[in-house]
Amino acid sequence: MRLHRLTVTAFGPFGGTQTVDFDELSAAGLFLLHGPTGAGKTSVLDAVCYALYGSVPGARQGGGQGTALRSDHAAPATRTEVTLDLTVAGRRLEVTRQPPWERPKKRGTGTTLDKAQTWLREYDPTAGAWKDLSRSHQEIGEEITQLLGMSREQFCQVVLLPQGDFARFLRADAEARGKLLGRLFDTRRFADVEKRLAERRRTTEARVRDGDAELLADAHRMQQAADDAMELPELAPGEPGLAEAVLSAAAVTRSTAREQLTVAACTLTAAESRQAAAARALDGVRELARLQRRFDEAQERAARLEQGAEAYREAQALMERARKAEAVAPALDLREASEAEHRRAAAAEARARALLPETFADAGAAGLAAAARRAAEELGGLDSARRAERRLTELLQERAGLDRQERADADLLQEAEAWLDGWEERRTALQTRVDSAQQAAALAEQLGARREPAQQRLRAARTRDQLAQDTDRAVDRVRTARDETLRAKQHWLDLKEQRLNGIAAELAANLTDGEPCAVCGATEHPAPARKVAGHVDREAEEHALTAYQRADERRAEDERRLGEVREALAAATAEAGDTPTAQLDDECADLEERYAQARSAAAELHDAQERLRQAGQEHERRLAARQETAVRTASRVGHRERLDRERAALEEELDRARGSSDSVAARAAQLERRTALLTDAADAARVAEDTARRLKDADARLADAAFRAGFETPQAAADALLDRAAHRELQRRLDAWQHEEAAVRAVLAEADTAAAAREPRADPDAAQRAADAAVRRLRDAASAHDAAERRCADLDRLSARATASVRRLAPLREEYDRVARMAGLAAGTSADNERRMRLESYVLAARLEQVAAAATVRLRRMSSGRYTLVHSDDRTGRGRSGLGLHVVDAWTGRERDTATLSGGETFFASLALALGLADVVTDEAGGVRLDTLFIDEGFGSLDDQTLDEVLDVLDSLRERDRSVGIVSHVADLRRRVHAQLEVVKGRSGSTLRQRGAG
Repeated sequence: MRLHRLTVTAFGPFGGTQTVDFDELSAAGLFLLHGPTGAGKTSVLDAVCYALYGSVPGARQGGGQGTALRSDHAAPATRTEVTLDLTVAGRRLEVTRQPPWERPKKRGTGTTLDKAQTWLREYDPTAGAWKDLSRSHQEIGEEITQLLGMSREQFCQVVLLPQGDFARFLRADAEARGKLLGRLFDTRRFADVEKRLAERRRTTEARVRDGDAELLADAHRMQQAADDAMELPELAPGEPGLAEAVLSAAAVTRSTAREQLTVAACTLTAAESRQAAAARALDGVRELARLQRRFDEAQERAARLEQGAEAYREAQALMERARKAEAVAPALDLREASEAEHRRAAAAEARARALLPETFADAGAAGLAAAARRAAEELGGLDSARRAERRLTELLQERAGLDRQERADADLLQEAEAWLDGWEERRTALQTRVDSAQQAAALAEQLGARREPAQQRLRAARTRDQLAQDTDRAVDRVRTARDETLRAKQHWLDLKEQRLNGIAAELAANLTDGEPCAVCGATEHPAPARKVAGHVDREAEEHALTAYQRADERRAEDERRLGEVREALAAATAEAGDTPTAQLDDECADLEERYAQARSAAAELHDAQERLRQAGQEHERRLAARQETAVRTASRVGHRERLDRERAALEEELDRARGSSDSVAARAAQLERRTALLTDAADAARVAEDTARRLKDADARLADAAFRAGFETPQAAADALLDRAAHRELQRRLDAWQHEEAAVRAVLAEADTAAAAREPRADPDAAQRAADAAVRRLRDAASAHDAAERRCADLDRLSARATASVRRLAPLREEYDRVARMAGLAAGTSADNERRMRLESYVLAARLEQVAAAATVRLRRMSSGRYTLVHSDDRTGRGRSGLGLHVVDAWTGRERDTATLSGGETFFASLALALGLADVVTDEAGGVRLDTLFIDEGFGSLDDQTLDEVLDVLDSLRERDRSVGIVSHVADLRRRVHAQLEVVKGRSGSTLRQRGAG
């Protein structure tokens, strides 16, 4: 990973936009990041971390999801933004991040919160341009993390080397070292293995306990099945020997239960024999009591039959008289039907005669029929008159229609004449409107062609005015820059002259007794020159030269911008001319107004042409309508004369047919009603005569049938006749008496019943009590036998279940023993783990050993071969071993704790440790090259010689094509390291000053 350029805006202490060119700083391989306390040196590193991961290290992230990163010196309208240009895994990327921004509202007062935004771009060398990759926070974070192969914590420890953290790491105990190494090397998977083993141990232990608990529960069930006759082992779940004790107790209990089942079977057999004998005795007593009750009931029924014998004989006589009357019933029914029919026919005849005139009151059926025929014949003669009357109605309607057509044609003709009179004036007006619209369209086209040049000239005039103002400001800036450049150059020349005047004192400062002088070569220096007050050294001269070069660069930049503005002004003036902008604006406005009016008038062309076309069509339609009206008027005259002649003939015919009636239809309706009434009356008279004859015949037949059946009068026969319900009831009573008499005689004739009546009275209750007692004894014996069978079955089932549980638990218990041993070893609690080293600690110890080996290479060089870092897995006190770190002193040959190192020794030891850790983590992350590193503070604790050795080590990193940035307050480093990035603190925020290696 190599950083190229960093741009920050309104970030941390930087109120404006600041840019860091890492390519220039990294050219020498070693550069210095310095500035006063609080100026924002760490913020530069925070910006790099924020661009990559969207957050900054530790507590500097603050709250509000990144809103605390915004500079308090920034203008309200300036948004915080960080852009980082870097190369990683052979890809040139640019990451831009904007944290959430609480900006002023565009309308009204107050603020609104804009969400965070992120962009990722990649440089395409083939196309020579940047291409967008993503705008998703999550996708960009995953992409960067995957390319770097490090989390944010690892990046901050490996790329941004915090010396204070590694000094604490040297002095920390094993637990603290384990936490840091765990974060860097991500050994959570080994901790997860420990947790997984512990979880599996708890799970298998719980399963074993559950299995033993289930086995013990089966033992309790067997004890309950055996009526608490089983003795349970006094062992808890999980204790050894529980399974064998339960199975042994179950075997004893099953044997006892089978003996009890044999005894219960014998008792049940004896109880069944006694119950069968008691049941047979009960059946005999019940049969004797039944026969005795049957004989007594038969005697009581015979006595009741003797009492009802007289009523039976009377019912027999009534039934015989009813059978004789049934022979007369058909004649009675015929007489009643004939009488009802005659009454209905007489009433209908009376109703029909009431509707006739009095002249037909005494007429018979034949006279009424003759009168009906005469009325029908007269009605038939009126058919022709009715047809003539319908035709006359049609003629009148047709004549009225002709009158309506004549009036409509007159109105239509009048309207057409009126419209045609104004046709020429209307056509002329419409043609004039079309011509005007066509002229407006031509004008609009001309004005449209002039609009764009006029607007372009107006834009050029506005640009000309703006560039004129920019030119004035640029001239002022160039004048100011030239003045500043002259002053800076004069100041540099003054300081250079002063330094040359005092160069002897500067050279004398480096003289050493016995060493030759760089100027004269003498080895003795009796009177070296001394520095006077106000002496100018090389650093002051270089600062003045740098200030002069920067001022000259700003002057050149301002002159270049002035030239660009003047060229743009000349181009705008050539295009716009000398016409004032206001005059061009008025001309454009006037042109736009005339163009809008012409377009509005031209828009009516289509409508005017359409109206002219519709008017021509209407003119032709009106002419055709006038001609058609004249033709229809001529044809109506002849038609009207024909209708009048036909009407006169029909009216003459109808006058003859109507007679005294108002119309032929009225005369016809009168004749139709008379014909219908006469016909109905004749039919009713004939029906009444027929029903009278049938009633007389029915009376004669009824008298003859009653005499033959033995009745004196027909009424006597009618009284003796029974309806169906009374006949059924009487027959039922006779049949019931006969059936009862036969049943009683049959019971009294039974031999068994008579013999039982002669026996002593039976006692069923006593026999029932004896049988119930036998049943109870049998039920108790069966219950005891069933209980014994169930006890044996339950004990067999539970014993088999317990045996299966014991077999199933055997491999589970073996698995628990194996997992428990592995979990104890991984957790460091097993007696087999002599150093009580956890699995994660073991892995971290291997990593720490690699880090110590990598750090020793640089530590030996920094300490002139004196110190070597070694890993120790010895236990400290009661704690666990594996993460110890010692230093071997080559001067004494002894190994001691890193906490015994001095301040300077601790610094370069921690620096060596940090660099070694960076190499190991880089290899662990997949070999991603880390071409840019930062080292934060700690150089002030070193003497000159050690500082030189440390810088030599850092400078050697260039062999791996790395650049190292040193963050330090040490003034001597600014002399030793020429490539510098200075953070300048000010009231309006901090700024950055960059100086390359030259």
